[in-house]
Amino acid sequence: MSSPEHSTNAAHNSPTPAQEQDAVEAIVPLMPIVLPVAGGVLMFLLAFIAIYMA
Repeated sequence: MSSPEHSTNAAHNSPTPAQEQDAVEAIVPLMPIVLPVAGGVLMFLLAFIAIYMA
């Protein structure tokens, strides 16, 4: 009859929702910095490719 005891221990060892951190929620505050930088790099690469192909 130790299996119900084991299942309660597993439930207590699982992290609570307050301890979990979503990857998307960690990145969202950085979006005002990341998006313009990524856009600038993308424009530079596309311009470089256009000049190289011309």
